[in-house]
Amino acid sequence: MTDTPGWASPSSSEPPRDGARPPADAPAAVPGPSAPPQATPGWTGPAGAPRQEQHGGQQWGQQQPGGQRPYGWGAPLSPKPGVIPLRPLTVGELLDGAVTTVRRHWRTVLAFSLGLAVVSQAGTVLVNLLIKGRTGAATPTLRMLAGLPLDLLLTVFATALLTIVVSRAVLGRPVTAGEAWRDARPRLLQLLGLTVFTLLLGPGVILLGLLPLIGYSAAGADSDAIAGLLTLVALLTAPVAIWLWVRFSLAAPALMLEKQGVLTALSRSRRLVRGAWWRVLGITVLAQILAFITAMIVIVPFQFIGLALGFESLDSQGLPTTTDQGTAMVILLAVAGIIAGTFTTPFIATVGVLVYIDQRIRREALDIELARAAGLPDYGGTGRSGPGDPTTARR
Repeated sequence: MTDTPGWASPSSSEPPRDGARPPADAPAAVPGPSAPPQATPGWTGPAGAPRQEQHGGQQWGQQQPGGQRPYGWGAPLSPKPGVIPLRPLTVGELLDGAVTTVRRHWRTVLAFSLGLAVVSQAGTVLVNLLIKGRTGAATPTLRMLAGLPLDLLLTVFATALLTIVVSRAVLGRPVTAGEAWRDARPRLLQLLGLTVFTLLLGPGVILLGLLPLIGYSAAGADSDAIAGLLTLVALLTAPVAIWLWVRFSLAAPALMLEKQGVLTALSRSRRLVRGAWWRVLGITVLAQILAFITAMIVIVPFQFIGLALGFESLDSQGLPTTTDQGTAMVILLAVAGIIAGTFTTPFIATVGVLVYIDQRIRREALDIELARAAGLPDYGGTGRSGPGDPTTARR
């Protein structure tokens, strides 16, 4: 049995061979819903069953154990050993797969996310108490900048650990917190470098577009036409930054699951996103919006409770002040942030990994390899695999 192309087992130290993996822009080997290899003269099934005559390339009413019927009456069932059916996914199935992963593996997932949320909010409380509104209107900006290093580290840990959890959940295998940490730890430094690069790429492009305008203004020139043109150039860098962000958004799962280097992971993301940029953008934005709404549902009631208890004063416009929050209000909002982050962090991370898997299913027929790795006999699997081996050993 062969390993998933380009997706080495997280517990394996052998790097994947790019030569054995079809290019990301190659057409998928199995169009449409995933199905076993079509019958050909002399072919017998995995259990030695004789071939069945097929009409139109597919046997109507054929069923596969453990699957779901995705398209219309009589279409073959798609296997579902884990949280998603092994075929190209709809947007709803991607979101449902993320929720199902959190629900089925809640002990591991929530343990990670709760711990990370506690550390994140503890850092936020410390920064707020140290600044304490002494910097006036610049206080919110300084709070954000002071918390960036900690947020960056926590993002790396969340991405690494939850990627391992999702990779097992897709195959229907449990994973403990210790197993996920052991498998993710060797890739943490590379993931940190990749995360820093992708986070700075967008602002760097925007800053590069602003440099001519900044230089022109610093020179004391006063031509409105030239200043307007340079402003337009600066504004046009924002779409470029968004385009690059989406283009490299699948690099982190590629780095963790394919055990690639940083540059190779960026290249893999570029090829996987090619031709599906708008789809990846839409799913990512939708997941962020849903996570934001969930966070607001948790945080806003805590905000009103704090106001009702007199933890925060109101300014002349009747809005909560943002420069000098009391200690009680800071702690109350930190509790709300812990609750919100415990659920939103794994949801966003899981959606990102499932988008990566979906793109590989669409472009590389990864669903067949995953079915084999899950041990489904109808796909050549043995039906036997340990919980610590999410994919079988590569030949």
